[in-house]
Amino acid sequence: MEKKLAKFLYEMSHMRHVKHEGWRMIGVDHVESIAEHSLCAAQIAFVLAKMENHPDPCRVCAMVVFHDMAETRVGDVHKVANRYVTSDEERAAQEQTEPLGEIGGEILSLWMETENRSTEAGVIAKDADLLDMALMAKKYTEEGRHFAQDWITNVSNALKTESAKKLLKALQETHSNDWWQGLKKLTK
Repeated sequence: MEKKLAKFLYEMSHMRHVKHEGWRMIGVDHVESIAEHSLCAAQIAFVLAKMENHPDPCRVCAMVVFHDMAETRVGDVHKVANRYVTSDEERAAQEQTEPLGEIGGEILSLWMETENRSTEAGVIAKDADLLDMALMAKKYTEEGRHFAQDWITNVSNALKTESAKKLLKALQETHSNDWWQGLKKLTK
């Protein structure tokens, strides 16, 4: 079993090399990996679950950690490409987790809940995924990539939880560099 788990973990580490392709549509050359996206989205998931008073924010966070795992096998297919190409992410997720026994079953269950938004946790997890895309889109609009606003508009229309809608509003009203303003100290 340990060998199967090791192979799975190596595959998950491959998420570092699969790029979030949609940003290339607006001319971003150095796009984030799905691993980078998943980390930020998982952080958002924990915060969002707390805001929604979910009883298990760690579970919601874990859901988002694995939400893009199938993309190690099928790649990240952006929405324009989706008009022409289909990928079977569910089959990929099943094949990734099947050899892992009970652990794999739990990971697949987390993935399915997020994909289907079939539970309150799944809804929160998907909102976190979407909020991270809106956060990146906001950064890109600040850099002059005005078409990134399309992501923010689409995310705004797709969010389900009230907390996510409030957080999106705050993200839109906050500059991405505001977090470090006033932290610099000049020494004499």
